[in-house]
Amino acid sequence: MEKDQQSLNGQQQNVFKANVLPQEILQSPGEHPRFIKQTLGPSLDSARIHLIKDKDVIDDYLAKNIKGLSKQEAAANRNSYKKNICIDMLRQGYHKSFSELFSLIEKWNALREAAGPGSAIWQQKSLEEQPDKLDQLYHFLTRAEAAQRAGHYEEVYDNQLNLAYYFNDPEDKWLSNYFHERCFNTAKLITTDIRKREAQAHANMGLIKEEQGHVLKAAEYYETFYHLTVGSTWKDVTGHTYNSLASEYLWRIYTLLADKMLENKEHQQAIKTLKKALKMAKNVGEMKIQGEATYCLSLAYYFAGENQKALSTLDTSVKIFTPLCESAGLSRAYAAIAKILVSQGKAAETTKRLEEFMKAAENAHLSQSQVDACVLLGNIYNERGSYKEACEYFSQAYETAKTLNNLPLVDETKAYCGIAKAHKLMVPFNSHIEAEDLISLMYLLAWKESRSDMCTDPLTVEPDKETSASEPCEPLLETPDLDPSWYSICS
Repeated sequence: MEKDQQSLNGQQQNVFKANVLPQEILQSPGEHPRFIKQTLGPSLDSARIHLIKDKDVIDDYLAKNIKGLSKQEAAANRNSYKKNICIDMLRQGYHKSFSELFSLIEKWNALREAAGPGSAIWQQKSLEEQPDKLDQLYHFLTRAEAAQRAGHYEEVYDNQLNLAYYFNDPEDKWLSNYFHERCFNTAKLITTDIRKREAQAHANMGLIKEEQGHVLKAAEYYETFYHLTVGSTWKDVTGHTYNSLASEYLWRIYTLLADKMLENKEHQQAIKTLKKALKMAKNVGEMKIQGEATYCLSLAYYFAGENQKALSTLDTSVKIFTPLCESAGLSRAYAAIAKILVSQGKAAETTKRLEEFMKAAENAHLSQSQVDACVLLGNIYNERGSYKEACEYFSQAYETAKTLNNLPLVDETKAYCGIAKAHKLMVPFNSHIEAEDLISLMYLLAWKESRSDMCTDPLTVEPDKETSASEPCEPLLETPDLDPSWYSICS
């Protein structure tokens, strides 16, 4: 029984790794949803044309009125583009836009100084040295300020959201977060859209807090997002309803919270939280997500010692994943089923379930699942001492892995094959060692030379039946040669 429990450890070390649910399920979406169609400010040339004209006028004036200063010399001393942007904002009366742009540049410089030489931000161009970004800031900040003066807070919000979308590169993440926070504050002032933009702002703030690791705070934002979208028909630019997005975010954040609870051995609280996650997963409308939520709940039952509930829940996840041909989900579920059954001493049922898995994978042409099933079966037979069957399953896994063009997987299954063959060949090898007679020793030494069949008589004489090994012999794996002095024993 102890060997059977160890048999799955190699492949399943991440399935039941203490207090950690599968990380691929818990991954954040990585980017914010697009609630509006992103627009860009005017192109580079058109955005600067009036500034260039102003510069030309200044250069002409300096060349004509200051003795000895040519137009070219005046041009060499003209203002930086950032300064001209700021001057233009002030000329047109956009004092708030000027202050905001200036503070953002100062903040970037402060972040750079705080990071110090050698940091990633130290190697980047400063914000004031990137005209394209200055153009977008100039365009949308001034438009937002004009809309604010007119009391059109929907337009203020949309301009701020466009800036949050524009700064989507990793090095500009702080700018994106800044404008999402500005959107959140602006959304509270909007009274004409049935709180639609407020719902968007809560979703974006939840994602920011999740990325920063503030899971509980993220959950609060997502729950508000969910309640604001119940019964609505609002959709993002990809066609997903806001409520399905809210449900998906809550499913993921509840699963993250449950993961922490499992880490702290709070099993019953984790089960309760994962049931909430499953409810949200069903509301998303995607069966794959529902299957993953069901699987995570089954792990919580297992950690809580409720094996029958765990098995029942795993069977449900298998039923969900099978018609989807979801290879990764099926492999995880069957590996968990095998783990539980082995711990209960149900070896025959374990083998039966894994053979069902292998057959289903073959019928669905799921090569990765076929490899996983064969490796699971091979591990079980290997630890039971059924090395012939183990070799067969590992060999099948190896042949299937080669069709996937996955070199690490091929190497892994090849290693399994080698281990099982070594175990298989140790049986005749040990029988010769334990015999402790001259003929058996001669067999071993002859095999060391030929690496072929240990049963071949090195003296081409039929060995005496009473002194020969009782079990049939098999070729052994190659091992380092013995010292030549060993051969003197035979003389």
